[in-house]
Parts: sequence; structure tokens; C-alpha cells
Amino acid sequence: MKVYNPTQLRNVALIAHQSAGKTTLAEAMLFSTGAISRMGDIAQGSTVSDYDEEEQRRGLSLHTSMVPVEADGVKINLLDTPGYTDFQGEVKNAIRVSDLALVVIDASTGVQVGTEVYWGFASELDIPKMVVFNKMNRDSARTAEQLLSELAGIFDERFVALNLPLGRKEEFNGVIDLLGMQTLSGMDATRGDIPAEVAEEAEAYRLTLMEAAAEANDDLLEKYFDAGELSDDEICQGVRAGIKNGTLIPVVFTAADEAIGVKSLTGIIKDLAPMPTERTFTTEGDLETIQGGDGPLTVYVFKTSVDPYVGSLTYFRVISGTLEADNRYHNHTKDEEERFGTVYVMRGNEQIGVDTLNAGDIGAVAKLNVTTPGDTLGEKGVDIKLPPLDFPQPIYAVAVTPATQADSAKMGPILTRLCDEDQTLQWRQDPVTNEAVLEGMGDVHIDVAIRRAAHLGVGLETALPKVPYRETVSRTGTARYRHKKQSGGAGQFGEVQLRVEPRQRGEGFEFDSEIFGGAISHTFIPSIEKGIKQVMQEGVIAGYPVVDVKAVVFDGKEHPVDSKDIAFQIAGREAFKLAVQEAKPVLLEPIMRMRVTVPEMDMGSVLSDLSSRRGQVEGTDITGGKAIVTALIPLANIQRYSNDLRSFTQGRGVYTLEMSHYAAVPSNVAQEIIDSIQRDSAA
Repeated sequence: MKVYNPTQLRNVALIAHQSAGKTTLAEAMLFSTGAISRMGDIAQGSTVSDYDEEEQRRGLSLHTSMVPVEADGVKINLLDTPGYTDFQGEVKNAIRVSDLALVVIDASTGVQVGTEVYWGFASELDIPKMVVFNKMNRDSARTAEQLLSELAGIFDERFVALNLPLGRKEEFNGVIDLLGMQTLSGMDATRGDIPAEVAEEAEAYRLTLMEAAAEANDDLLEKYFDAGELSDDEICQGVRAGIKNGTLIPVVFTAADEAIGVKSLTGIIKDLAPMPTERTFTTEGDLETIQGGDGPLTVYVFKTSVDPYVGSLTYFRVISGTLEADNRYHNHTKDEEERFGTVYVMRGNEQIGVDTLNAGDIGAVAKLNVTTPGDTLGEKGVDIKLPPLDFPQPIYAVAVTPATQADSAKMGPILTRLCDEDQTLQWRQDPVTNEAVLEGMGDVHIDVAIRRAAHLGVGLETALPKVPYRETVSRTGTARYRHKKQSGGAGQFGEVQLRVEPRQRGEGFEFDSEIFGGAISHTFIPSIEKGIKQVMQEGVIAGYPVVDVKAVVFDGKEHPVDSKDIAFQIAGREAFKLAVQEAKPVLLEPIMRMRVTVPEMDMGSVLSDLSSRRGQVEGTDITGGKAIVTALIPLANIQRYSNDLRSFTQGRGVYTLEMSHYAAVPSNVAQEIIDSIQRDSAA
């Protein structure tokens, strides 16, 4: 593969709700440009993109794959991203290093929830968009008018068709090119005249396209007002400007499984998609932006993977400058030097070695030591860093334990490595439940991570995590406890009277003494506090930490000989337990704020389901055929919500979670929890 200049490059992220046909579209683009002699099949595991064994086993994309397509002296770097929303971190990283988001939509189902999630990522990162309505040859495919109307109703954008479907459903055999006003039929895009029965419709759509192109450029707008017409080249010029500045979003139509409309799409991307030199990147520090192509070498890492032959592979985009193989570069994020050996251009899992990569190109290198996704590399002394991305918070968690004793030592480092490579994975040691908890975006995401850990050499077993409940008191309680030991060696004596009081949620623990007159020496007051804090960690009613209480020692007794530190620790501990029991203790549970997005028709099911889980709905909203429900709900009741939501919405629902607060568990539910803990302890 030859080395391309920045103006010869187009970086395009293929994004879509699952099953819209992204991978098939990438395969068709390779086929239509002659890179492959026949199209692979997802069901047979023979596509260029889905080369991973786990992807082939599941029949869906799990990772972003690089698919470079060469057409007429231009290289289009396609980044085929996962459609399954569990892997949205992969999608967001791919969008960041792309200059165009190609949003693929199934013409039968229209805009789905995953489409909106990824559309939001592209908008957040200010990446231009283009829409491809795929599967136009299906019996259930909607008309161009219906699809364009739906887009306009959901997204606050200006959509303009660059072509129209030629034929409907099973008779779809090409597109009507509104730029050249001719038909492009079959997979070879054979040129022809527009049929008379659709000529008027095509003229109307071309006029809309011309107006949008004119409004994207002041000079073109002035000419359009004067002449009432723009040439084909001027329309292309206006569309390019409109895509770049976001004033219009072009729409095209394909049937990727038959490679119909794909050759036209490839030409549109080549001619109209933004070039790397037109992109600016925001940086950290004094340097606010850098222009793609110019300036010192700047390399941004967006992905890592493990190759069975070369080991770890690090994927990157050259933002500016020129990267050379067999050289040393500085990781500005980690402040470490890295050695680059052979540099590869990836096509699926095929590694094509190159000597250099120019600004705007995307490549990979093997066996870097400290570099992880999100890092910026370049020349030592030129400290340019791109800021980290914000990723959605995990919504699905498992408790993990090593499968064997030999796995124990490796578990922590391997989990850390997985989380470094995938920024939507997190793991932590829960201080309340003493469990190692691995969190991600869904059950498939976690399952893939566990399988990856096994591939890296550590077996992990998973279970439902324990809920990190807490304990507190709801009123004031007092107690007295005397600790007295006079047999078996030195005597021990300490008597403590104390009071516990509730505090506001989140205020924590406070200790105070009201001892006056020497009932207890000041030297023993810290011993009492130490004993109380031991109990607070262990819990009183269910074994969970005690929080948001004030403990006040107000009286007691000591012995001139037998009183000592341990005696008052024990007396303080036991008095605190008794006082908590007197103060009407309650169990606290974590309450999550949830935002569920589903098709409007599923809103009733969501509301009913949330109610059954003790959820409190805060609000509902309906926009563009989608229902958005916000609610407060106990963590204990939604630990496997992603599976249930996927089931009753047929995979069309998504949700986000964030911690809101702790609240008292209803007494009947709390008693069930306490009884269950006691049964487990007895067993």
C-alpha cells in the first residue's frame, strides 16, 4: 500500500444501531473497488471486518476494525464500529479519530435508539455526518420521502438527498444521482437516463439540494440569487462546505448485500468528505488547537488489541507531522519514551507494513510498553496532549473471583490492563462488601472481557455483586455497658454510658465527650472512640458500615488499677451496639438516577416495570418517536436491568445510570435482607 498525502485521505467512522449493515457495507466497498474478489458473509464469519473469533462466534461486531478502501488515488480509512450498545466506548473513540461519521440506518426500521446514542457522540465531538439508508431492497423498506421525513422529525438538522432510490423494495436496482442527473444501476453503477415517471420528483429533490448547497457558501448564494442556477461543480462545492460547517447533512441510499449504490457512495465520500487538513483538534495546555496536517508530529492512540502473532497492537491516528517506522517517540501523557518498530496499515487483521505515515493517516504498531488508548505521542520537548474523552458510566457489574489459586496473583494486573485498553470498563475492590467488582456497559461487554482475561492467562468466575448497604439510626438512643474481667491474669474494668444521635445524610461520623469531673480519665476517651469505630466498620444489625451518626460519651466509671485502654475499647464498642439498637436502626440502600430511552410504544412497559422495582418516576418526555423516562430506583432492583430492557424492547432500549443518594430501605424489605444475611452466616 502506497503512502498517501493528507489531501488524499478520508477518515470515516461507520456507526449504526446493530444489524443496520455496517460491516456488509464495508465489505461491499472493498468489493466494488476491487480490493477483494468476492464479498464475505457475516453468518459464515468470512468478512474482512469481523475477523475476531469471538465476533464470528456471536455474529456481531465487538471491536472497531480498520478497512482502508483505495479509490482513484484516494484512501478512505473506514472504521467499522460495533453496533451493539455495550461497546459504545469503541464507537466514541473511532468517531474522535474520524473526519466524517457515516450513519448507517436500516431502511426497514428507521432511526433506532443506538442510532441516536452514536449520533449524539458525533455531535458532542463536532464531527460532520452523512446518512446512508441501507437495505433498500427489503420488502419492508420505506420510501425516501418517509425516511427523510423521519430524520427531520427526530434530529434538528437539515437533511438533503444526494441521490434517490431507483426502484422500490425488491426492484431496487440503483440510484438516481441528483448531482449528475442520471441513473447509476447495478453494482457496476451503469449510467443511464432518468425514467420519465420519476423525472419530476428528481428535479424537485435536485432543487432542494441546490438551495442547500447555495446557502452553505456566501459566494454561491449570491450567484444563485442572480442566476437562479448552479453548475454541478458548484453544487458539489456547496455540499462540501455544508458538510464541513454542519449546515447540511447529505443522505444516500444503498443495498449493501447486493453492492447496489455502493460505488456511488464511495465516489461521494471521495469527492465530498472532509480532508484531514480541514480538521482542528483541541489540546490541553497553552496550545489551544492544532491543525490536522501542519505542525510537529502528534499521534493520538484510540485503540489497543492483542494479535496472536505480534502481541499487543496499538492503533493511532497521525494528527500532524509525519511518523516514521523504527524510531523513538515520546508519550506525552505518560511522560515515557516508546520505541516504534514496524508500522502497519491494518485491513481487518491483515498487517501491511509501511515506512511512513503522513498526517491524517491511521495505522498500528506492535509491542508498546506503557501506551494505552487516550494517550498522545510525539516529539520529545513538544508537549502536545489531546484531552481525554468522557465516557458513559458503567451500568452492569459482576463480582469476580480467581478460578484457581494460581490466578489470584494475576487477577489484579490483568483486570487493570483490560480497563486501560477499554475505557468503559472499570474494576474496583468494594470496601463495603470486600468483593472485586468488574463494571461495564452490559452482559455481553462483561462476558467478552472475562473471555479476554482467560486468553491473557487468568481464569475468572463471576457472580451477582452484593449491594453495598449501610446502617444508620433514626432517633436518639442511650446505653450503658460495664466491662469487668478479674480472672486469668490482670484485671480489666471500664464502664461507658453514651448516646447516639442521627445526623444528616452524608455528614458522616462525629464523636464527642461530655465527661466532666473525672468520671473517666481523658486518656481513655480516645480508646472509647476507637472501639466505636471498630463497630461502625462491622455493622450492628446486618454487617454493613454504620454512617451518619454522632456518638457522645456522657458518663462512666473507671478503676484505679484495672482500667486500661482495651477495657474502654470493649466497653465503648458494646455500649455503642446497645445504643444503636435503642435508636431504631435502619438499613440504607444506594438509589440510582436512571434515564431510559425506548421507542414510544414501549413506554408503558417501562413505566410498569420500574414501578414493580420500587422506582419513582421523576419525569417522561416523548420526542421523535422515542420515550425518555427518568426515575430514581434502588440499585438492588436493577443489577440485571440491561437484560430485561433488551428483552421487552427487542434490543431497542438503552439507559444510563448514576449514583444519586442513599435512602432508608422499607422496613419489610429490610427485614428480608437481614434475615437472608443471618441465614447465610448460620450456614
